[in-house]
Amino acid sequence: MPLNRSQCHRFGPHPISRREMLRRSSIGFGGLAFAGLFAEKLAADSGHAGSSPVAARPPMFRPRAKRVIFLFMHGGPSQVDTFDYKPLLKRDDDKPFPGEKPRIVSGKTGNLLASPWEFKQYGQSGIHVSDLFPNVGSMADDLCVINSIHGSNSRHGAALLELHTGSDTFVRPSMGSWITYGLGTENQNLPGFITICPTLGHGGVNAWSSAFLPAHYQGTPIGTSRSKAEEAKIPFIENKEISIPLQRMELDYLQRVNQGHLDQWGPDSTLESRIESFELAFRMQREVPQLQEIDGESKTTRNLYGIDNPVTRNFGIQCLMARRFAEAGVRFVQVTHSYKWDQHGNLRKEHAQNALEVDKPIAGLLNDLKGRGLLEDTLVLWGGEFGRTPVSEGNRDGRDHNPHACSMFLAGGGVKPGLRYGRTDDYGYYAVENKVHFHDLHATMLHLLGIDHESLTYKFAGRDFRLTDVYGRVVDDVIA
Repeated sequence: MPLNRSQCHRFGPHPISRREMLRRSSIGFGGLAFAGLFAEKLAADSGHAGSSPVAARPPMFRPRAKRVIFLFMHGGPSQVDTFDYKPLLKRDDDKPFPGEKPRIVSGKTGNLLASPWEFKQYGQSGIHVSDLFPNVGSMADDLCVINSIHGSNSRHGAALLELHTGSDTFVRPSMGSWITYGLGTENQNLPGFITICPTLGHGGVNAWSSAFLPAHYQGTPIGTSRSKAEEAKIPFIENKEISIPLQRMELDYLQRVNQGHLDQWGPDSTLESRIESFELAFRMQREVPQLQEIDGESKTTRNLYGIDNPVTRNFGIQCLMARRFAEAGVRFVQVTHSYKWDQHGNLRKEHAQNALEVDKPIAGLLNDLKGRGLLEDTLVLWGGEFGRTPVSEGNRDGRDHNPHACSMFLAGGGVKPGLRYGRTDDYGYYAVENKVHFHDLHATMLHLLGIDHESLTYKFAGRDFRLTDVYGRVVDDVIA
C-alpha cells in the first residue's frame, strides 16, 4: 500500500527507531483489522473519509433497534420483591434455606425472608409484578422480563463494572462506548453517548469511559448523582461573549495548528479525539440549549412522567431527558437512580420509597416512546448490578448482595413483548433455567442493534478486544 504525503514526511525527514515505527504502525494495523471485520463498512476510511469519527455507520445486518436507553438502578434491587414471584418464600418464611448458600457473602445472613409486598398478574401475558411497581406492571404486555440474569462478582464496584463494561477486574470500554464505536451517532450535533446524573462511586467514570477506544466514544456526563435533574445541564454550551463566526475562525486556526502536528508526527489518538471534541462542542451550540429546556413540554407529558410531583420529579426529568436525547439521535442514553437500592437493612421503607420515585417515570417513558412510535426501534433496559438474597440480613428487614440471580427487563427494540424468560430456584437464590450472564445480555443487545458481538473488536496491547471478551451468546428466545 503506497504511503500518503504525511506518512512519507513522517518516515522520511525524521528518522525514528524500529520500536517507535512499530508503535505508530500498530495504530494502522488495528484500523485495518477493524475494517476487515466489518467488511470495510464500518471503518472510518470506508466511505467516511474526512467525516466525523462518530458519523452514523451501517450495521452489520438488519437491526431491530437503533438506540438504547439504560435505566440503571444503582445498588441492586431485590428480584424476589419486584419481578420474581416466589410463593414458597412466603410459605417458608423464617425457615432455613434448604440449599447451600454461596461460599462468598457480604454479611451474616439468616433464614428465608418473605417479601413484604404482594404480587399480582398483569395484562394478557399474566406477568407477575409486585405492588412496588403498579405503573410498570400496567405495561407488562410490553415487557420482556428476564429472571435468570447472573454475574460473577458480589461487590458493588466490580459488579457495576461487569454490567457496564463486561469486565469486573480490568478497565474496559463501556457498552455505550462500544455501541457508539460500532454505529456512530445519528445526529452529528450531539454526542453519541450521554449519561444523565451518573454515579461517581463504585467504578465512577469507568462506567462510561471509552478506556482504550478513542476518546470521542466515551460518554458525556450531564450532572452527577448529587445533582438535581433540573440543574443537570451540559456546561458552557452557550458563549454570549463571542459570536459564532468569530468562534469558527478561532477554531479553524486551532485545528490548522493541531493538524500540522499530526502531519509532522503521525497518528495521535488523544489529539485526534481532542480535535473532534472541539468540533462537536461547536456544533452542539445549535441544538443542546433548546433540547435541555423542557418548559415547552405539555402538561399532559409532564404529568405522564410525574414531573409535577416532588416524589417523582427528579427521576421523571431524567427519563424525559432520555426520551428527548434519544429522539434527537443520541445512540446510547443512560439514566441512573443512584445509589439507593442497597438495602442490607430497612428494606420495607427504602425499597418502597425507591420504587415510588421511579415507577411512574419509567411507565411514562415507555408510554411516551410507544405513543411516538419510538419504542419499536428503541431498546429500553432496566436493572441493577446484582440482585438480593431471599434470606434475611440484619433484623429481618434487609437482604445481602446476590450476583447469582437478578431480574432485569427489556422493552421495545425487537424483543418479545409480554415474555417472562428464565427461572430461579424455588426461593430465588440461584438462576437455574435459561441462565443469562451479563455477557449474554451484551451479546443480545448488540445483536438487536445489528452487530455481531464477536466481530465488534478493537486491537489494543497486541490482542483483539470486544465487549463480551471471549464469552457471550445471543439469547434468541427473547428476540421477536
